[in-house]
Amino acid sequence: MRELSLTDFRSYHRLRLALDGRSVVLTGDNGVGKTNLLEAISFLAPGQGLRRARLGAVTRIDADAGWAVAAAVDLPQSPGVATRLGTGLVAAEDGSLSDRRIVRIDGQQQTGTGRLAELLSVSWLTPEMDRLFLEGASGRRRFLDRLVLGFDAGHGRRVNAYEKAMRDRSRLLRDRGRSADPGWLDALEAAMAEHGVAVAAARCEMLSRLAAILEQRGDVFPVPILALEGELEQWLADQRPAVEVEDAFCALLAASRQRDMEAGRALAGPHRTDMLAWHKPTGMPAADCSTGQQKAMLISIVLANARLLRTAGTPPLLLLDEVVAHLDAVRRAALFDEIEALGAQAWLTGTDRQLFAGLGCRAQHFEVADGIISEVAAP
Repeated sequence: MRELSLTDFRSYHRLRLALDGRSVVLTGDNGVGKTNLLEAISFLAPGQGLRRARLGAVTRIDADAGWAVAAAVDLPQSPGVATRLGTGLVAAEDGSLSDRRIVRIDGQQQTGTGRLAELLSVSWLTPEMDRLFLEGASGRRRFLDRLVLGFDAGHGRRVNAYEKAMRDRSRLLRDRGRSADPGWLDALEAAMAEHGVAVAAARCEMLSRLAAILEQRGDVFPVPILALEGELEQWLADQRPAVEVEDAFCALLAASRQRDMEAGRALAGPHRTDMLAWHKPTGMPAADCSTGQQKAMLISIVLANARLLRTAGTPPLLLLDEVVAHLDAVRRAALFDEIEALGAQAWLTGTDRQLFAGLGCRAQHFEVADGIISEVAAP
């Protein structure tokens, strides 16, 4: 990234940062707006950003014209020419904000956010993710789907299509019960099977890639063992053809109509898949590991994903919010060296500038204070 501009985003009225392609360190007290910057960058990818906020909720208080985030980025697809990416919400004539964000690439408005995933991969770690292995499976699915999106820009559309068909089926069963049109249910279940098996297969492929590259590394971050728990994933792991798995899932859904009607939701499918993890050196489930071990395993996964993306020719933007504060000196140095080896641009935040001394001139350093950002010398 060579330039970042924000308009009426969170605590920022107007901001323009000139960058030189190195990694970026943002330091300052808590609450001064460091994470707001990372969140803005996360909107250069599809989705709700790293805080999963409502689109209207990130508009600066007292702003009356929506918000915007824009960046000039160097992409492998267009060497030597910066690509300009922009996204945001625009106020209508009556002052209301749309519930869909606009995306522009080199000034051309896009029909959705999917094109962003084709151009740029953004990965992040935030303090809220420290409990990823402790809380419900939905957070782990979102984490995995974000990784898949870096290799398959259509994955998000398939997830959305599956979930829409699932909601329509649940609504039909709830509203019509046993009198629901069997043909309509068949069509919705066929759509769930088509998109659901594609989603499950992409997740399986992602975990297989991660496992292979994690096995190649013996660095200071512990290697986790990862697995998927779910009906479709198990059938695919048994080497059953995708078409056969689709038929089996359709049959399961048809047989489960009464049960799902009573439950008010579908009780089987990739929307219930869980990503399981174990600490490889001890075999201990990730949920039973210390906070430090869990954090290190998450970093290991994110770095492995970044290596995969580098191999594919598209090193990601890494957004690491308050990650360094939880690492000892050895792991901090290893993280900084890995970022440099990846050729990735990382954005790192923290309150203590001295923790980033090991990065030195390998990064641009900025001090953040009350929404004002000033470039400073490396510590």
